[in-house]
Amino acid sequence: MQTNFTPDQLKDPAMASSEKILRTCVHCGFCTATCPTYLFLGDELDSPRGRIYLMKDMLEGGKPATPEVVKHIDRCLSCLSCMTTCPSGVHYMHLVDHARAYIEATYTRPWHDRLLRSVLAHVLPYPNRFRAAMGAAILAKPIKGLVGMVPFVGTRLKAMIDLAPARAPARSPFDRPGAFPAEGARRGRVAILSGCAQPVLKPGFNEAAIRLLNRHGIEVIQPKGEGCCGALVHHMGRDDDSHAFAKRNIDVWIAEMDGEGLDAIIITASGCGTTIKDYGFMFRDDPAYAEKAARVSEITKDITEYVTGLKLMAPGSRTDLVVAYHSACSMQHGQQIRTEPKTLLKQAGFTVKDVPEGHICCGSAGTYNLLQPEIAGQLRARKVANIERTKPDLIATGNIGCITQIGKGTDIPIVHTVELLDWATGGPMPEVLEAAGFAAKLAHKPARAAAE
Repeated sequence: MQTNFTPDQLKDPAMASSEKILRTCVHCGFCTATCPTYLFLGDELDSPRGRIYLMKDMLEGGKPATPEVVKHIDRCLSCLSCMTTCPSGVHYMHLVDHARAYIEATYTRPWHDRLLRSVLAHVLPYPNRFRAAMGAAILAKPIKGLVGMVPFVGTRLKAMIDLAPARAPARSPFDRPGAFPAEGARRGRVAILSGCAQPVLKPGFNEAAIRLLNRHGIEVIQPKGEGCCGALVHHMGRDDDSHAFAKRNIDVWIAEMDGEGLDAIIITASGCGTTIKDYGFMFRDDPAYAEKAARVSEITKDITEYVTGLKLMAPGSRTDLVVAYHSACSMQHGQQIRTEPKTLLKQAGFTVKDVPEGHICCGSAGTYNLLQPEIAGQLRARKVANIERTKPDLIATGNIGCITQIGKGTDIPIVHTVELLDWATGGPMPEVLEAAGFAAKLAHKPARAAAE
């Protein structure tokens, strides 16, 4: 794509980076075939190619964002399926992130949109605030129909109430700073991201990861001061906020790396993993953080990436449970992790089935299902229908957002991949499966090993 940025514009590192990305696009349109919003809306401006034209015109012209541009950029899920499809290597993620920050700086949203986004930015990344908000949403469930009638924001508020669990999970004993020692001889030392939303919604995920790692000789550290990775606000264009969160984590992890040392920083929420692996790019022009951020990104691994390098214990029994594996967009497109989770589940004794149209987003996408509930609902319905076609006993995935989103559309139990790996190697049955009566089902179902 030909560009006409001025020399003064290209002095801005963000603009220079976007200009390089724009020049790699050859207008081929391959991205339209895998874009979820184009699939549903059929509007070229709701495809990556269309959005690239809009972003080029806005950035190159130095124009404030317009309502039309904002509408189509807001509809983008940042699922990054287009990056997997693109034959030219267009780094759409960095381009749309820059566009969102530019929109935040040049466009004044309607008051109700500003208010809602501000509430999300000041609540979701903070576990205690999020826990209180979740409690309020649970209490509001009986009147969600009335809430949905509130002018301007009712649909979105109703979506928030719908996504809240029926009851607040108990706090985890693992949700604290400190060290969790390896069982037996120590084979490694890692830090694990506790994060923001996940320890409130599903504290059992990190519990399972810590048990699994400890059982296989890995000491796990949850350093004091670590928190939200910054992804939620980063994808809302609030770069100052996202960089502040990232800097705090970088400082904490570098202290551990330069102290007793870390083999890896383990992530159990793939959306966070995609962002942390991008810290090196985010801070590329920051003299105080460029080198430190790159070091952090280099050792960050999804839990399945790291566990693949360990020799897991043989499964205690082979249940023949059929697992539909949903690969989160941030996992398959953002981090290019596709085979590791499925291989681990198969080795652990599960029958794994791929989900048809697995490259299409479920509609979670960070805060997307709160800000664009109608499109998110359509995507969830399509995803659930494809999952149910495989007739699984349960669903596994590696991202809290997908678990929350998909779980609201089906009665099939959905768990984190690491919960199944923990269970198969000596840990407890995942709480969701226990509540669904899987203990009784398995007691009356011959194990595959016995049948063989």
